[in-house]
Amino acid sequence: MSEAADRPARGGAARSPFRIGMRRLWRNASAMAAAWTLAILYAVALFADFVSPYPYDAAVRDMSYAPPQLRWRDSSGAFHWRPFVYRRWFDFDPVTNQRVWREDQTKRYPVQLWVKGAPHRLLGLFTMERRLFGLGAPEEQAAPAEPVMEGALPPPTEEELPARIYILGADGRGRCLLSRICYGARVSLSIGLLGSAISFIVGMLVGGVSGYFGGKVDAVIQRLCEMIMMVPGFYLMLALRSALPLDLPSTQVYIMVVAIMSFIGWAGFARVIRGLVLSIRTQDYVVAAQALGAGPGRIIVRHVLPNTLSYAIISLTMGIPGYILGESGLSLIGLGIMDPEASWGNLLSEAMEMNQIRYHPWVLIPGFLIFLAVVAFNMLGDGLRDAFDPQGVTRQEGK
Repeated sequence: MSEAADRPARGGAARSPFRIGMRRLWRNASAMAAAWTLAILYAVALFADFVSPYPYDAAVRDMSYAPPQLRWRDSSGAFHWRPFVYRRWFDFDPVTNQRVWREDQTKRYPVQLWVKGAPHRLLGLFTMERRLFGLGAPEEQAAPAEPVMEGALPPPTEEELPARIYILGADGRGRCLLSRICYGARVSLSIGLLGSAISFIVGMLVGGVSGYFGGKVDAVIQRLCEMIMMVPGFYLMLALRSALPLDLPSTQVYIMVVAIMSFIGWAGFARVIRGLVLSIRTQDYVVAAQALGAGPGRIIVRHVLPNTLSYAIISLTMGIPGYILGESGLSLIGLGIMDPEASWGNLLSEAMEMNQIRYHPWVLIPGFLIFLAVVAFNMLGDGLRDAFDPQGVTRQEGK
């Protein structure tokens, strides 16, 4: 990347630092890939009711830990351009004493878009029955007879156990894992945004007041920040959450988790903002505002804090993964979002036993999504830092 790329054309208007930074961010392939990944994850979370094929709590006990299924070739080997599934059930093998999944290969259930399903409220505003995809009407096909195991019960009828689409498999209660992941993304990802936003606001205000006034006000605020920072964050979360009743409704648990994590996260951010404000408060435009009679509150909000936003936004982006991991950790050990509500943390709780990972490896998918979101936020934060850091830009142009 050359300096001439960001130099304005002769006779043209000079580009603002924001436009130059956005131009450099757009050229950063890894940061843009992370941004698009996060955009897709948040779009799925926002429209989870529409994207998921079933409600998050729709359980079918007879489909417990059903493996993933999505086919393009039928039992005869013929290829179909539209994916489909077979109706399934399980028998117990008397020799190995394990479940064996059987299929009714005489009917194909094609996967179709814009399918009528369980009613839901899109964005909490509009009631609708259509979902992004689901199963269409069955299509007959010739298939070889399924061998019958000795001592096996007769297969259930289509009315007793209808066909279901489990692209990512099912959990221990026969609930669609893909649907629960979509609804869980809404909880886990929004907690990251809300928690970081609250810490951002509190840290900016507290750090701005501390750095601007200095003296005794600064000393008191900084001792408070140090007291909070000395306590290990995750253990403080455990202590605060354990002090609350475990049978709280899911909405109250969500609010409490956000409040607890925001209470922990603002102190370190406030100390950094305070250091930036200490240098900004001596600038000429701040002194001029004081001479014109502007009050301290107006100077802090209108003149001092806006000049820390370049760092603050980068810090906000790179701090969101900590909130996602914190919520996942609390839910994993049963202190966060509780079943039947879904979050990526409590979905991952089924993978805490080695036998579950061995026989049902798809229960690890929520962990992969947590890893993907955390890495994407870190890559985006690195890209923002490189794009808007003047010293980093100078070094890059000097190459």
